[in-house]
Amino acid sequence: MSYSGLGDGITFLAPPLPKETEITGPIAARLYVSSETADADLFLVVRVLTPNMREVVFQGALDPHTPIAQGWLRASHRKLDPELTLPYRPYHTHDEKQPLTPGKVYALDVEIWPTSVVVPAGYRLALTVRGRDYEYPGGPGAGLGTLGAVFTGVGPFQHNDPRDRPPETFGKGVTLHCGPGRPSHVLLPIVPAKR
Repeated sequence: MSYSGLGDGITFLAPPLPKETEITGPIAARLYVSSETADADLFLVVRVLTPNMREVVFQGALDPHTPIAQGWLRASHRKLDPELTLPYRPYHTHDEKQPLTPGKVYALDVEIWPTSVVVPAGYRLALTVRGRDYEYPGGPGAGLGTLGAVFTGVGPFQHNDPRDRPPETFGKGVTLHCGPGRPSHVLLPIVPAKR
């Protein structure tokens, strides 16, 4: 599946949860990605949706409309530290830039911030892979003065400077690959219910 490198991306929906489910701890994703250019920014959003498909958000540290978890990775910074990387927490060295070869598929391990939430039965989990920051679908909220006039779900932590994300490098097509030999997945910390 492909999307614009600076666009809204693709959302993958899980079926409705059969029972109340606790998710507590770190989250990680492995995605197989190709780009039409030498780089790509991936913005991953783990979301909870009600049975009628309305998004559930929470009060974050600063932003009142925060999804349950988010993660980011610039593909050229995909290099992992083998000593510090854990299955549930990829550790990127950020010590060298590794450009992509346009069209070639790369395995990217993305750290997604830890969360703790109990999701009711009948609700759905979703993963959105975007080319830009998450935006709360209910519209922006009031910001905090010097930290920004409005917040859209990521607080003041926005990635929208065109000097850092020039369209000629980040604005072309990005493709997510899956299937045999390319097992894209999300690792969720599901806490078993007590009996």
